[in-house]
Amino acid sequence: MPGIEKLPIEETLEDSPQTRSLLGVFEEDTAAISNYCAQLYQAMQRIYDAQNELSAATHLTSRLLKEYDKQRFPLGGDDEVMSSTLQQFAKVIDELSSCHAVLSTQLADAMMFPITQFKERDLKEILTLKEVFQISSDDHDAAINRYSRLSKKRDNDKMRAEVTEDVYTSRKKQHQTMMHYFCSLNTLQYKKKMALLEPLLGYMQAQISFFKLGSENLSKQWEDFLGTIGTSVQNVRREMEEEVGQMQQTIQEIERSCDPLYAPCDPDPAHSPVCRNLTRKQGYLYIRNKTGLVSSSWERQYFFTQGGNLMQQGRGEVAAGGLVTDLDNCSVMAVDSDDRRFCFQVTSFDALLLCLMPSLCCFFHQWIATINNISKRIYLSENAEELAARVNQSALEAVTPSPSFQQRHESMRPIRVGRASSISSAGSEPSPALSVLSLDALVDPETPIQFDIISPVSEENSGQSKTAAQTGRRSNPFGESGDSTSEDNLILHQLFIVRFLGSMEVRTAETADVISETMRQILAARAIHNIFRMTESHLLVTCDCLKLIDPQTQVTRLRVRQFPLANVVQCSSHQENKRLFGFVLQSAGGRGNSRAVCYIFESNNDGEKICDSIGLAKQIAFHSEMDRKAVEKKKEQDKAKEKQHEELSKQRQIEKDLEEQSRLIAASSRPANPPSSDGQVLVLSNSQSEDSDAGEEGKKRGESEA
Repeated sequence: MPGIEKLPIEETLEDSPQTRSLLGVFEEDTAAISNYCAQLYQAMQRIYDAQNELSAATHLTSRLLKEYDKQRFPLGGDDEVMSSTLQQFAKVIDELSSCHAVLSTQLADAMMFPITQFKERDLKEILTLKEVFQISSDDHDAAINRYSRLSKKRDNDKMRAEVTEDVYTSRKKQHQTMMHYFCSLNTLQYKKKMALLEPLLGYMQAQISFFKLGSENLSKQWEDFLGTIGTSVQNVRREMEEEVGQMQQTIQEIERSCDPLYAPCDPDPAHSPVCRNLTRKQGYLYIRNKTGLVSSSWERQYFFTQGGNLMQQGRGEVAAGGLVTDLDNCSVMAVDSDDRRFCFQVTSFDALLLCLMPSLCCFFHQWIATINNISKRIYLSENAEELAARVNQSALEAVTPSPSFQQRHESMRPIRVGRASSISSAGSEPSPALSVLSLDALVDPETPIQFDIISPVSEENSGQSKTAAQTGRRSNPFGESGDSTSEDNLILHQLFIVRFLGSMEVRTAETADVISETMRQILAARAIHNIFRMTESHLLVTCDCLKLIDPQTQVTRLRVRQFPLANVVQCSSHQENKRLFGFVLQSAGGRGNSRAVCYIFESNNDGEKICDSIGLAKQIAFHSEMDRKAVEKKKEQDKAKEKQHEELSKQRQIEKDLEEQSRLIAASSRPANPPSSDGQVLVLSNSQSEDSDAGEEGKKRGESEA
């Protein structure tokens, strides 16, 4: 007999899509053989039921045997030996169809019993195992989903223990059920041949024993043929028993070796260290997909690496899988998620961001190490595992804490060796300016780094209280200004989603490489201290300033975070990772001293777009400032003209007063008592004379003052 197709029992624990596809082929073959055996059983049942229809039923059996080679069996369809054997049986049965009568007892024992056992016991056992396997598979998927939904904020130890025990039980049940199901399907391939050959052999033997005249109809050649078929059936049975024994032994060995793998987490990580030398990895991962502006969903898919590519394949798909992203020169890091644990983030060179989570936490570090090795293109070398071991050992020595920060800073300096540079570095080669000016001249290694934004409660309230005390106005307790939006802010009003990576004081603000060096130091410090959490904010770019707004409360974070555009010296993005950008803020200090602080952010958008937006805001603010100065200058000129006009008016009034005084003096210099026309004389009193004297003195004093 030719080789029998078998299902690989060793791959039942992995439960890959290829195994599922092969299982579907065997299930399709089982359905086909069930259909065929049902027809053959009906044909033999007709032989047993009706003596009068024995000839027709025998003819139908012969016809079905002749059509065996026309059946579309997915497995064993091209078995020429089986087809030729059945064709010979069909010829004999066709010759003897006219002389068969009633042989109820012999036919029931020799012909109907084997086919009935195969149909009622073996095929039904396959169907029952299929239902049990489907139920255990659904229970396993449900248990895995419940385990993956555990959150660090809401779960407790009792619930985690229950879910872990549920995953262990369902995973073990699925594995055992799947192995027995595969064993039954493999055994069915042997029973299928026996179920077809034994009833026919029994039928022929019953006919020979019944008819005394068998020797007349059957020659010695047919007896030898039947003996050969009987020997072949015994060989198939013996081969089946040996294969069943081997499969049972394999199942027992796999059950003993795979018992620790049923648990989702390793109970003793010290005895099973993480293998960081892998360049290939496959398994089920949860991938986060955006379903709205702020909502997302997790989907479980089968992922595997192929060279430098990350491939994805759904369960039951026959295709070889689809490309997800290129892992060459990508970055991978563990991240914290609000609703899932053991998540890691993969960022490709084209800014594609993937957030993945393994189905079992024991594979978390293996996936990160494997993707990190692939990103360095270690898989292209001949001894990939040895090279990966050396690279990982160098990385561990590089991030080992040293006694002083200066030594850690020196160890984190980027060394450009091929493409195996650290992903935590800024990624940009030093410019020619840095060949003259050392990196320490840009950033002091001893400068502390701020990784988070301070809570806006204390400083903002104190700042608002001081402002209110100085200006005499009532402060807003919610941190927002009560002034209306100016016309300049209405010209440019752009909002970007950013994540604060860190800030540190720099020695110079004018050098072009100060932002790249600050990025390198902040990313290296985060990698050393395992700081993965980042504060997400909304960066509002206006023509007045830059604001960091809390996305949940829509409150501006700290007044010091309202960066005036006049103090923003420069802004640039990372040369390789375009999502990273930063800017330098120059603030004036006491006694003429100034301090420069570099702020580094990560954005979902292109960092160059944000830098262009900030540059546009500075241009608009510059033109607005020029227009404001022109308006103020014009107002000062108008005030000067008005003041000059007032001085001229005062001078004219003084001249007019002087003329009036001169006229009064001239009038007072005339004779005191001129005679009247009627001869009377005007006599002045003493008071009048005193008033006139006082008036003359006032006139003289006014003339002297003029």
